[in-house]
Amino acid sequence: MTWSEMQPLLEQACWDTLYMVGWSTLIAVVGGLPLGVLLVLTDRGGLLQNVVANKVIGQVVNVTRSLPFIILMVALMTFTRWITGTTIGVEAAIVPLAIGAIPFFARLVETSVREVDHGLVEAVQAMGGNTWTIVRKVLVPESLASLISGTTTTIVALIGYSAMAGTVGAGGLGDIAIRYGYQRFETELMWITVAILAVVISLIQFAGDYAARGLHRRSGRSGPAPKLRLLKVKEPATADTGKAA
Repeated sequence: MTWSEMQPLLEQACWDTLYMVGWSTLIAVVGGLPLGVLLVLTDRGGLLQNVVANKVIGQVVNVTRSLPFIILMVALMTFTRWITGTTIGVEAAIVPLAIGAIPFFARLVETSVREVDHGLVEAVQAMGGNTWTIVRKVLVPESLASLISGTTTTIVALIGYSAMAGTVGAGGLGDIAIRYGYQRFETELMWITVAILAVVISLIQFAGDYAARGLHRRSGRSGPAPKLRLLKVKEPATADTGKAA
């Protein structure tokens, strides 16, 4: 196979892979972020402590994560057909990719949020902040650098999943490697596909690490006091009352 024949195949496969991974990542972040935060809030000693709910959510996450992706795709075929009207193609692959990535990202979010200094949470509580305020002003902002690293890890994992999805006709670089590189013995095309995947993953990892380091440096402050500025607190009314008197 000549380069002029390979080029359109590779270009379309790259766009298909980016399309699948992009939408799957967006859905995984939207679904996994609140799920991971909820795992922390409902745990023992959490702001919304509920051991039963925590165990149920944790088991659902663990079971979903324990399934190999190729099995998850087959198990979700009926659901995928109901959502997209088909079980093959790029749109159909997004469904199992997203469902497989949500619990994966949720566990990364849980780990990141647990690293936040509990003293900040207690300080905001003392200022009268409710649970939503603590999540919005403390837990998410303070763990943002770690969350970006977790998102990067999720994207890299999804690229690998998308390659596996190519074995069942999902399209993308994995489909090219299987159909042409393996089944038609186009070894050169297969190695070009491997090289493209390696370059894409390296660029994504570099960008994610750079963003996480930048946020970490920007938020690297000497003590907890400046961090508490995240929560705006009204001046006590007693001071004005005293002056009026």
